[in-house]
Amino acid sequence: MSKIKTLVCTSPGKFEYAQADQPELKPGHAIIKIKRVGICGTDLHAFEGTQPFFEYPRILGHEISGEIVAKEGAGFQIGEAITFIPYLNCGHCIACRSGKENACVNLKVCGVHEDGGMTEYLSVPSYSLMHGEGLSLDALALVEPLAIGAHGIKRASVKKDEFVLVIGAGPIGLATMEFARIAGGKVIALDINKSRLKFCKEQLKIAHTIDGLSLDIVQQLREITNGDMPTTVIDATGNLKAINGAFEYIAHGGTYVLIGLQKGDVSFSHPQFHKREATLMSSRNATREDFQFVMNCLKTKRIDPTKFITHRVLFHQVKDEFESWLIPDNGVIKAIVEMN
Repeated sequence: MSKIKTLVCTSPGKFEYAQADQPELKPGHAIIKIKRVGICGTDLHAFEGTQPFFEYPRILGHEISGEIVAKEGAGFQIGEAITFIPYLNCGHCIACRSGKENACVNLKVCGVHEDGGMTEYLSVPSYSLMHGEGLSLDALALVEPLAIGAHGIKRASVKKDEFVLVIGAGPIGLATMEFARIAGGKVIALDINKSRLKFCKEQLKIAHTIDGLSLDIVQQLREITNGDMPTTVIDATGNLKAINGAFEYIAHGGTYVLIGLQKGDVSFSHPQFHKREATLMSSRNATREDFQFVMNCLKTKRIDPTKFITHRVLFHQVKDEFESWLIPDNGVIKAIVEMN
């Protein structure tokens, strides 16, 4: 059996290149030659040892584009460029029966619960495939993180001209801002990283940015919103202090959506939350509908995904370069791995 090269996160802070058997075609599956892998917060947290629901060793990577080299069934062609939905659902639990496969009781996320895309070839269920629709390999690798932002905005039911505060200007936060804009919202970006706030202003044309280290964040929000406070607040940091602190930013009658994930317990003042009659919700992953919406936005150029890509490496360079992407001063927005 042929061998393929993989990159395994063996324990927090450690990567090792290894060989594995090339996957064989199974019923209901396709084999993908991986071409691009995007690096996201989940990968970085796994490397740090702070990712919930994670076990080692693991091959990381779930933001993937590639080409079909083997398949079962109709609908896709050998050699076709694709991306895929990396949330592998059971199809029969209460969430799946309700059309919420993204929150499947038995969900297995590629690169988190099962080995992911840092490998030359990967077997995936055929139901998870998405046609490339003429998009570039780079764009296809970014559909998944963009879809997470799109799903969060859909959960919040953002309306035209409402103020939407997005906390965290990493890739998921930036994606969320873009889809808040598409929904007609007035976006406010909050982050402690000045270079990322600059990116929001210059690349995303966001009018209102706030330094998260400021002592007067509530006052700044009042001034921006004419005293109302944001009617939608979205956390995309996964930082417990940021999540808990943002409860005071919600307008009366407003909605708080947690896209970011961390291991601790969320806590807040019940009276302060109750008097606002606020809504608290989580936003997990994304649906096929979200993926398709993102791809339509990419095809119609409502979003330019290439502006997010700040770093690019070849597969054999990942082990040496990965740790540097954790350093804020290196200015990483999105790192892309080019496979062979």
